[in-house]
Amino acid sequence: MTGVATTRRSRITPEREAELYTAVLDLLREVGYDALTMDAVAARTRSSKATLYRQWGGKAELVVKAVRCIKPGNTADIDTGSLRGDLLALVGREDDAVMEQNSALLRGLAMAIHTNPDLLQALQELLVEPEMKEFHRVIRRAVDRGEVRADNPALEYMVHMMLGAFATRALLEQRPPTRAFLTSYVDAVVLPALGVPTDR
Repeated sequence: MTGVATTRRSRITPEREAELYTAVLDLLREVGYDALTMDAVAARTRSSKATLYRQWGGKAELVVKAVRCIKPGNTADIDTGSLRGDLLALVGREDDAVMEQNSALLRGLAMAIHTNPDLLQALQELLVEPEMKEFHRVIRRAVDRGEVRADNPALEYMVHMMLGAFATRALLEQRPPTRAFLTSYVDAVVLPALGVPTDR
């Protein structure tokens, strides 16, 4: 990867940065990725377009960093002492209303990546790859604790299983997942595939 996140000198306070990200997400929900422009962001946030480009480089990086800022906490920090506890903590970080709102946002971005390779690259480098590294730490801890055999073939498909719950619910049922759905999915699908008992 070429690296979309170049180092820039930040003159923006954390409060101002959060304000900018909120405005970007509002615009994204209103008009979608393709219609969102740096001019619109500058106008909405009373910023200069030059400042936005200096700080973020372009629309793709700005949008992905705004999306990343709404991610609830750090996945790698979750350590309940059991894989089931960790997975339920992961799926329980957002309430159903927030999950619905964020699912709609991510569905829109998923559609936009087909015609915006810079968005795809930014998503991979700034969101997907860091998230996957954190998620794999959670799984590695379960292996280290002896909950899951290191040679369990289902380990290779953990990400597919977890993302599948979100994608199937959104695409086939036209609704976002809920905490209750994800909890039952973890118990009925993910943990049995890994050989982890669910009779807690």
